[in-house]
Amino acid sequence: MPFGTGRSREMKDLITLRDWSGDRIGRVLQLAADVKKDPSAFKEAMAQRTLLMIFEKPSLRTRLSFEAGMTQMGGHAIYYHTGNSPMGSGKESISDSMRAASRFVDLIMARLFKHRDLLEMASEATVPVINALTDDSHPCQILADLLSIQEKRGDLNGLKLAYVGDGFNNVTHSLMTGGTKLGMHVAVASPPGESFMPRADVTEGCHGFAEKSGGSILVTESAEEAVLDADVIYTDSWMSYHIPEDQEAERIALFMPYQVNQALLAHAKPDALFMNCLPARRGCEQTAEVIDGPQSIVFDQAENRLHAQKAVMLDLLSAT
Repeated sequence: MPFGTGRSREMKDLITLRDWSGDRIGRVLQLAADVKKDPSAFKEAMAQRTLLMIFEKPSLRTRLSFEAGMTQMGGHAIYYHTGNSPMGSGKESISDSMRAASRFVDLIMARLFKHRDLLEMASEATVPVINALTDDSHPCQILADLLSIQEKRGDLNGLKLAYVGDGFNNVTHSLMTGGTKLGMHVAVASPPGESFMPRADVTEGCHGFAEKSGGSILVTESAEEAVLDADVIYTDSWMSYHIPEDQEAERIALFMPYQVNQALLAHAKPDALFMNCLPARRGCEQTAEVIDGPQSIVFDQAENRLHAQKAVMLDLLSAT
C-alpha cells in the first residue's frame, strides 16, 4: 500500500493524518478544546446538517461519539450498516452509492475493512468524507489521543510518546504520523518481524515528518528502551478484529514481554500517562493495576472522541 493517498485531500476530507499538515492538526485540536470547554456555543453549529454513518465494522465508541456529537450540535446522524445492503452485497457500486448519498447528506463517515474502499468513497462523494477506521488508518482516534495528552501535559512538542505491543496496525501507524507531525518523540516497541513491526513506508515517512517538526521516531524490539523516560505509554489490543481466535494463545505468549505493568511503567517518567484506545483486556496488553490506576487516562481518552470528532466535522464543513 503506498504511503500517501496519491493526491491531496487536505481540504475536503479526513482520510489519513498523512494528508493533513501539522498546522491543520493543531488547529483542529484547538477547536476541539474550545468545543469541549463551551459546548453551548456550538449547539446550533450543525443545524439542518446531516451525517451519514456507514459501518462495515461495528463499534460502540465510534457510533456513540459521532451520533451524540451531531445531536449536541443541532444536527442529525443516520446509521447505515452495509450488511445486507445494496452496497454491501455488491448490487450497487461504491461510486453510485456515494454519488447518490451526497445528494442527501452534508457529511459521510465510514468505518470499513479496506482503506481502498474509503479512497473510492472519497473520490466519488461530493461532500466531506471522514475515516472512522480502516485497515490503514484511524485518524479520529489519534486526534482524540493527542487532545487528551495536550489537556494533561500542555504543548505536545518535545514530549515522548511510547507505544508498546502490536506495531503493525492502524492505530500505531496513525499515532506515529500524528505524533511526529507535531514534534513529539515517538518510540514503538514490537516483536521482530514484518507482521508485528510498523510498516517500513510509514516509519520512513515519519522520519521525514520528524525532521521538519523537530521530533523523532524510534522503532525497537525492546519495550524498556521505548518507554525510557516516556511522558506517555500507549498500548492497544493484541487481538485485532481480523485476527483468527485460534491464534490467540500464540499471540499472547509472543506479546507478554510487551505488557504494560508496574515493572515496565517504572522505566518511564514517574508521572507518565497510560493510554489504551479500548477495548482493553486486563491481564493481557496491560494489567488491571495499570489501567485502573492513577496514571491511566483511558476514559478521558474515550470521551475525547466526542470532542475531537465534533471539531473534525466543523472544520471540514468550514473548508467546503
